[in-house]
Amino acid sequence: MATPDQPISGTTYVGSPASAATWPRTPLGFVKQAIFGGNRYDRGEFAGAFGDLGTFIPFVVAYITVNKMDPLGILLGFGIFKIFVGLYFKTPVSVQPMKAIGGAAIAHPEMVTSGMIWGSGLFTAAFWAVMALTGAITWLEKITAKPVIRGIMLGLGMSFIIDAVGLAKDQPLLAVAAVALTFLFLTNERVPAMLLLLALGIVYSFVQNPSLVGQLSGVSLHFRLPEFALGKITWNDLVMGTLILGLPQVPLTLGNAILGIVAENNELFPDRPMKVKTVALDHGFMNIVSTAIGGVPLCHGAGGMAGHVRFGARTGGALVILGLIVTFTGLFLLDSVALLFGMVPTAVLGVILFFTGLELASIVRDIGSKKEDIYVMLVTAGLAIVNMGVGFLAGVVLHCALRKGIVKL
Repeated sequence: MATPDQPISGTTYVGSPASAATWPRTPLGFVKQAIFGGNRYDRGEFAGAFGDLGTFIPFVVAYITVNKMDPLGILLGFGIFKIFVGLYFKTPVSVQPMKAIGGAAIAHPEMVTSGMIWGSGLFTAAFWAVMALTGAITWLEKITAKPVIRGIMLGLGMSFIIDAVGLAKDQPLLAVAAVALTFLFLTNERVPAMLLLLALGIVYSFVQNPSLVGQLSGVSLHFRLPEFALGKITWNDLVMGTLILGLPQVPLTLGNAILGIVAENNELFPDRPMKVKTVALDHGFMNIVSTAIGGVPLCHGAGGMAGHVRFGARTGGALVILGLIVTFTGLFLLDSVALLFGMVPTAVLGVILFFTGLELASIVRDIGSKKEDIYVMLVTAGLAIVNMGVGFLAGVVLHCALRKGIVKL
């Protein structure tokens, strides 16, 4: 990953001052500009597209198997918005499941219904739209100092590393081999580490379960459209989904999926900047559409972007590639979702998540040597590992106290 004084630069993108003079004058020209203007679709983008699988696959599989949700709405929601953000932002902006909502839903399937999950999605959509339109999210960005943002990134990166060890512990030999392979090819542009990592995992799956060959030969295409879910949500679903799932997610979304990813994007890709207001509005748009088609609450995560970038993505092309794959799987391969996702061993997912955590945590190297900033960052990070909201609040309060001289180090 590039350092702040060596940003990862891309080409001209739609909506930039440089492209305004050559804005397409025909519908076909507009489509070409939207797809190819600023985006690449090469080997690096293809490899980087899979840099977020460490969080994507476990949550999607759990929603389908534990919560018994229709995989079509889930996959279509992810697929559509991966394509959308790749074309709109022109950077590897991840589209992830909301982890606090997903974690609670998966941990308590006997209590959390599909209607409650959709209800939390409606609350999320409305909440972030209001935060954007009222200017509240912009005010929060102004009062959040850099050490707090760095603390959130460090805490989230460390939590990813801890989760990665949990995923990999049952297949230690595969995990060690995968880590070694990734380190050896991490900066190799001709042979991307991610493609070797996926190949290793798939070969391992075939060796462990030779019957996969026969199961794959039975895969067939079946087209189906999603059902409209909004009419299935009751007032009880909306209230309980808001209280039990939606509200606990707010601090995590604020710190990681809005403030964190905007800061990360604008340092890595200063030629393609994002604004917190735009990202908050996008959360509203994503979640109303995802809920309507029976999907799950979605967000943009700083960790997901770190994963895409770590494994080679430099433009939104990576998200378009992954979005097309996920959309095709949802529309045509529903009967084989569990089989296809199961071909990537949990140890490989853990290694992907491990390097994502390392990449995200390493961003804090630009914090400097000022003792006060380091304290704020570490306090925020330590608490954010346990609770993002508590870490964010503690970091903001400590930074203000140090700045006003109330606390001295």
